[in-house]
Amino acid sequence: MKRRHAALALALPLLLQLPGCERMLHNMYDQPRGKAYRSSEIFADGSGSRTPPAGTVVYARGARPGSSSGRLGAQDAEREARDSAALTQPYPLNEQLLAHGRERFNIYCMPCHSAVGDGDGRIVQRGFPAPPSYHGERVRGVPDRYIYTVISNGYGVMASYADRLSPSERWAIVAYVRALQLSQHAKLDHLPAAVAAQARKALAVQAGTPAGNEPASTSTGSGDGAQGSASGSDTAAAPAGPKGGHP
Repeated sequence: MKRRHAALALALPLLLQLPGCERMLHNMYDQPRGKAYRSSEIFADGSGSRTPPAGTVVYARGARPGSSSGRLGAQDAEREARDSAALTQPYPLNEQLLAHGRERFNIYCMPCHSAVGDGDGRIVQRGFPAPPSYHGERVRGVPDRYIYTVISNGYGVMASYADRLSPSERWAIVAYVRALQLSQHAKLDHLPAAVAAQARKALAVQAGTPAGNEPASTSTGSGDGAQGSASGSDTAAAPAGPKGGHP
């Protein structure tokens, strides 16, 4: 009996300390800390959020680094920085890039610029100011970076699309715009033989030339991107087709 009382007497102080241990744990979980955009007495301006030092470079951002303590996402940030600084197309021209550019173009650009890039999109047909045709001499002569910058910063009544298109998506659109320009001004000699033969037949039909008498080199490309008449130059444009169709 005495042993039991002695054991209880030793255990009771330990039991009484357990709530204190739990309280200490809670203090560790919820210790004082600064929260974004909250006030703070530590700094002279009274703000808990601090401006990054000059020259700070983003290491990682977005959902992945936010859920991985910054371990993931560094490559995405580096790629965005590279794409933003590129003066020429940083991606290899292939079908995947053009398909991606076409998909983004159809969402964000086609309503004003039209599917063939002549500036006669559905929004323009309803009264919005028409953008310049991609097929005019001036726009055909601008560097890739110019097109990228217009997408990023906007121009005239065109708003910036930087908040809707990532740098890589903007470069994909640049590649697709170049493909649209080439579709109206491609040199027959640079096309595969089968494609060149199809183009010559289409040009012959357009010009009213009897089958089999197609000229060796013809052109239907014009300054504004519309279909022109056959001529003696060595370029040819793909038939534009109905309004709203793809080149």
